[in-house]
Amino acid sequence: MKYAIIIADGASDYPLEELGGKTPLEAARTPHADSIATLGQIGTAQTIPRGFSPGSDIATLCLLGYNPKKYYTGRAPLEASNLGIELGPRDWAFRCNLITARDSILEDFSAGHISTKEAQIFIAFLEKRLSDPYIHFYAGNSYRNIMLYKGPVDMKVRCVPPHDIMGKPIAENLPKGRGSKLLIKVMEAARSLLARHELNRERISIGKPPANMIWLWGQGKSPSLPTFREKYGVDSGAVITAVDLIKGLARYLGWDIINVPGATGYLDTDYRAKGHYAVEALKTHDLVLVHVEAPDEASHMGDAREKIRAIENIDTHITGPLLEALKGYGEYRVLLLPDHYTVIQKRTHSDEPVPFALCGTGVGPGSGLTFTEANALSTGLSFKKGDKLMDYFLRSKSAAWL
Repeated sequence: MKYAIIIADGASDYPLEELGGKTPLEAARTPHADSIATLGQIGTAQTIPRGFSPGSDIATLCLLGYNPKKYYTGRAPLEASNLGIELGPRDWAFRCNLITARDSILEDFSAGHISTKEAQIFIAFLEKRLSDPYIHFYAGNSYRNIMLYKGPVDMKVRCVPPHDIMGKPIAENLPKGRGSKLLIKVMEAARSLLARHELNRERISIGKPPANMIWLWGQGKSPSLPTFREKYGVDSGAVITAVDLIKGLARYLGWDIINVPGATGYLDTDYRAKGHYAVEALKTHDLVLVHVEAPDEASHMGDAREKIRAIENIDTHITGPLLEALKGYGEYRVLLLPDHYTVIQKRTHSDEPVPFALCGTGVGPGSGLTFTEANALSTGLSFKKGDKLMDYFLRSKSAAWL
């Protein structure tokens, strides 16, 4: 049996007046996703358990079959894993966004989606000027970087994701709790240094937003996860993504990381290349996961048209080729879903149950429905515990799966 999982990050959404009351998923042309839903099954899964914030870390862990209440320790440790950062038992990893602050307001959580090359310059600068025996900085991809804390403070701290507070006052959203004074001190010191950096002067001179502050969040210690093979018996897995979070989680699961040229984690990602590499990966792996960040990024921008374009590109260049290739293996299953809602009106994530569609060997009878949020809700096929979806996808043998 060959398995494929396609995660269209943040693709589910609310109806929009500018789209005639449709969601972007409803407005997009997605013949391949619709084929999966029509010939197979469609329903919903609660990927954000009660009490958790609606982020890709929680949602992806959950939809892959790992109960966040048992296994989740934080977002940053997963990203640190992909960067080769080894966490000791008392170490804390923090996500370290490069952001744009305008006076007292958090203006942009990504500093204009700063390039990885420029981000590396800033992070190396901070490591040189602010590191000490307890604190170190590591460059990741674009604005997504890591700060490691190896000190004696047990960080019982609450941190707000920066993409949730764009346009809001910085002072009201700084870290709170045990360890917060230390974190705020680091953030303020970094702001003072970055504001005077020559590269930021250059960015401002050509109309780019400055990366003039860091934002620390997503903290946690190293998790302890059984591999996907240990948990589900699927021998080999591979992941295709541009996002360190997903790559880091894949490393914990024992999957191979396939790096695709042109995969950016943004709207300009090379969808065609990701689809091609996914098809090739099926030849050597039992399961292939493809994650695409673009719909989520478009939602954070508040851009419905870009979100529709991203959803359609996923369908054309990834879902279509993968579905066609899978059929050549005889026995296969494919699962398509967003990890969470990302709501254009709010420009942030939401915790509603997400729609999913799956088809393949032993799946039936067909739903006869296209892949939309409303259709998924209408079937009544619902996983209130989203971590049960993976077992449903991998092991079920008939239509009577629940």
